[in-house]
Amino acid sequence: MIIVFIAYIIILLGIVTYSARRSKTNDDFVLGGKKISGFSLALSERATGESAWLLLGLTGYAYSEGMAAIWVAMGCVSGILFLWIFLAEPLQQLTEKTGALTVPSLFSAKFEGTSKSFGILSSLIIVFFFVLYIAAQFSGAGKIFNDTFNIDPFWGMVIGSVLVTFYTMLGGFITVVATDAFQAILMVFTTVVLPIVALGIAATYNINIAETIAHASYTIPLNVEVAKQATGGLLILNGLSWAFGYTGQPQLLTRMMAMRSKKETRQSRWLAIAWTLLAYGGAFMIGIIGFELVQAGALGDAATSVANDAEKIMPIMVMTLLNPILAGILLSGAVSAMMSTASSQLMVVSSSMTEDFYSQLAKKKMEEKRLLLLNKILTLVVGLVGFLLAIVMEDTVYGLVSYAWSGIGASFGPAIVLLIFWKRLSRAGIFASLITGTLSAVIWKTWLVEPTGISERLASYVLAFSLAVIFSLIFPEKKK
Repeated sequence: MIIVFIAYIIILLGIVTYSARRSKTNDDFVLGGKKISGFSLALSERATGESAWLLLGLTGYAYSEGMAAIWVAMGCVSGILFLWIFLAEPLQQLTEKTGALTVPSLFSAKFEGTSKSFGILSSLIIVFFFVLYIAAQFSGAGKIFNDTFNIDPFWGMVIGSVLVTFYTMLGGFITVVATDAFQAILMVFTTVVLPIVALGIAATYNINIAETIAHASYTIPLNVEVAKQATGGLLILNGLSWAFGYTGQPQLLTRMMAMRSKKETRQSRWLAIAWTLLAYGGAFMIGIIGFELVQAGALGDAATSVANDAEKIMPIMVMTLLNPILAGILLSGAVSAMMSTASSQLMVVSSSMTEDFYSQLAKKKMEEKRLLLLNKILTLVVGLVGFLLAIVMEDTVYGLVSYAWSGIGASFGPAIVLLIFWKRLSRAGIFASLITGTLSAVIWKTWLVEPTGISERLASYVLAFSLAVIFSLIFPEKKK
C-alpha cells in the first residue's frame, strides 16, 4: 500500500514538473493564459469543488445521519448542475469581453472606478474564509495519514500541506489544473469502486441495503443532537441550501472564466455533470453501507475508531475491506480530494491578494517578474497560516467547510448571479451582497443557528441576495 501511495506521489510530481514549464507569465500563474483544455478545466473544477469534504465529510455525515443526509447530497448536486448549465457560459463570455483575471475584477469591469474598493473588500473576505477552508483540507490529510499509515495526525498534516504548497507555488494555476485532472479521475474511481466492493461484502453478512434505504427515515437523522436542531421541512431546506454556495465560490468560477470558447464550455459541461452524479452517489452510499457494516461487526475493532469520529469511515472501510494495492489506489484518491481543493484555494487567496489588494494600493504597476515572485511568496505564507490553523482548530472537516462555504457563497453568490441575470444591479447592490453575506454568515453561525434551527448557509444567502436587490433599487446606477 505504501509503495502504491509513493508511486502516486511520484506521478503527481512528474505532472507538476512537466506542467510548470508552461507557466511563464503572471497571467499564466493566475488564470492559465488560455492554455488549458476545457475537459481539464471541467475535471479540475469538480476535484476542486469536492475536496476532503466529499470523501471524509459527506461519507461521515451519511454514516452518522443515515438517509436524512440525502438532502445535503441533493443540494450539492443541484448547485453543481445550476453552475454548469446556467452560469458557466455567461462567465466565459464575460471574461473574454473584460479580460478579468479574478472574480472581483468582473465586478470592477462592470462599474468604472470601483476596482480599488471592490478589490480590497473582496480580498479581505476571501482571505478570511479561505484560510479556514485550507485548514479543513490539511486537517483531512492528518486524518487520512493517521488511519492508513498510523502516522501521527500532526505529521500527516505536515506531509499534506508541504506537498500542496510546493506544487501550487511552483507553477500556479496551470500546475493546479493539471494535477486536479489526474486527481479527479482517482477520486471518482474511489467513489465508484468502494461502494461496489462494500455491497458485495454486505451481501455475505445478509445485509439488504435496498431494504435499509426503503425503510429509513428521510426527515429524522440518526444523530440525536442533530435531530434536536432540525427535522422535517427544516432539515430538507438546510440540506438543499448547500446549492446556494456554488454560485459564489471563486475557486470554481475561475475554471469557467479560464475556458477558451463557448463551444468548449458546452462540451465540458457534460463531463462535469457525469462526474458529479457518479461521485456523489458513491460517496453517499459509502456512508450508508459503512453504517450497516459496523452494526454487523464486519469492520472488527475499527468500529471503535469510527464511533469517536464518523469521518474516518471511508479510510477504515478501504483498509479493512480491500487488498493493499487497491487500498493504496483508493486512499490516493482520498488524499487527492484534499490536495486538489487546498491547492486551488491557495491560488485564489494569493492571486486575490496580488491582483485585488496589492495592485489596487500600489502607486505604480509592479514588473511582471516581481509580481510573479510575490504571488509565489504569498502562496507559501497562506499555506503556512492554513497549517497552523489546522493544528489549533478542533472542528470537523464538515463543520469547517460548511462555515467557509456559507461565508464565501453568501458574499459572492448573489452578486455573481445578479451581475449575469439582472441588468439593474448597481455597485451599491454588490457592496450589500459582499458585506451582508460575510457578516450574516459569521453572526448566524455564532449565535443564531441553535435557537432558530436554520443553517447559516440558508440564512446568510437569502439575506445577502435580498439586500443586494433592495440596495440596487434604492441606489441605482446613473444613466450615461
